[in-house]
Amino acid sequence: MRNVFAVFACLLFFASPVHSEEVDLELVLLADATGSIDDAEIRFQRSGYAEAVTNPAVLNAITSNIHGKIAVTYVEWADMFSQDVVVEWMVIDSMASAEEFAARLMEAPRRAYGRNAIGAALLKGKELIDTNVHKGLRRVIDLSADSANNWNGPTIADARDTVVSSGIVINGLAVLCRHCSGRPIAYDLEERFYREIIGGPASFVVTADSPETFSDAVRKKLILEIAERPEDSERILNQLARLK
Repeated sequence: MRNVFAVFACLLFFASPVHSEEVDLELVLLADATGSIDDAEIRFQRSGYAEAVTNPAVLNAITSNIHGKIAVTYVEWADMFSQDVVVEWMVIDSMASAEEFAARLMEAPRRAYGRNAIGAALLKGKELIDTNVHKGLRRVIDLSADSANNWNGPTIADARDTVVSSGIVINGLAVLCRHCSGRPIAYDLEERFYREIIGGPASFVVTADSPETFSDAVRKKLILEIAERPEDSERILNQLARLK
């Protein structure tokens, strides 16, 4: 009988759930890798994120929060069957971990191709948040795109409703510059982002309208997402502006 209890205790131990690591933010970066994005532009986008995540102002925003760390994953999305996790979930809490994230981002090959499926991309972001081992005070999906089309897969409206109703915020990076992410489009991309894509409390859109402003836009977006309080993000952004 004693052996039976010992076996039962072992089974309970191994069946018990893994404790979640508490972080200030779970952040999914969904980067456009559709047909309008060539390989050089993929590298340009990744470089912009790598530079932003290792920027001292972004690290200041991270370490100024309650836990002083965030969990981030980088995903390139295209059609409904092509969402590639370029960098798996990583905790960033220092320059060393930020540089490791940036190195992994720049090393990975491109694997996502196809026509726009924004709805599928948003649901992939939700899946990644729901299944990771982190427990964030806030959960955010950040989608970058050079259009608001949805050629296949779930509709944007249905996906957005599913994501936002689960307590996840959707923010956007509207990419307007020809040489860093595809070509200009005929409609107002920012307005489409506001009306159809973003959602949740304090959700926002940041615009990149030239190759020169892409890294700045990514850096600003990350600070706004990472800083827990609006006044913190405003303070950090003002400090950043004074350094230019």
